[in-house]
Amino acid sequence: MKHMERLKKMSRLAVRMEWLSKDPFENYKLHFVKSQREHLTKRELGLIEETSFTKQGVERTKDVFLFCCYTGLSYIDVKALSPDNVMKGIDGNDWLFTTRMKTDERLKIPLLPQAKEIIKKYEGSSERKIKNVLLPVFSNQKVNFYLKEISKACGIRKRVTFHTARHTFATTVTLSNGVPIETVSKMLGHTKLSTTQIYARVLEHKIGEDMQNLVEHMQADESTSKESSL
Repeated sequence: MKHMERLKKMSRLAVRMEWLSKDPFENYKLHFVKSQREHLTKRELGLIEETSFTKQGVERTKDVFLFCCYTGLSYIDVKALSPDNVMKGIDGNDWLFTTRMKTDERLKIPLLPQAKEIIKKYEGSSERKIKNVLLPVFSNQKVNFYLKEISKACGIRKRVTFHTARHTFATTVTLSNGVPIETVSKMLGHTKLSTTQIYARVLEHKIGEDMQNLVEHMQADESTSKESSL
């Protein structure tokens, strides 16, 4: 549908430029199907963190994947990172300052302790010294191949790709822990808040927690009112 949407724009342009006498898409309506964004649960994320691998390629892929679970970066963006992208933020802590390739949006992401540990682990790596990269990132094909091996070893049956890390950051790491959706949207580099809201829809348990907090708040207010009347 995205391809058809772009083609429809071109056909409208062709009519305006008088290259076509009639728009072939005039009576065609686009129908988008909303897909479910696959993400790791807190338990699945913990399983990957606790599992060590003897194969260097698999272990490194696990670390880079986890780094993206805690920063929200996509494959192409983490591959482009250098040590210079890590700087002190406004709060005096370590932040990632980079630009999202897809949208050219400036990203400013405070580093969580888990992400800091992974950076520290590869401080003395040959890739850091020779290529000046922050982390050793393999080709996209190899990374996704290793992720299948990681998923199998951890007993995770869902289809895990590298982009699952970005979805996990949005849902399990941030939104599930009460980080405002506006903040998450900014860290992900989304140009529209509606894009981030796709992740918010899958958090049914968060809805339950919020409603339970509301019930407790209302009960507390009711108790206060009764005490005041006495």
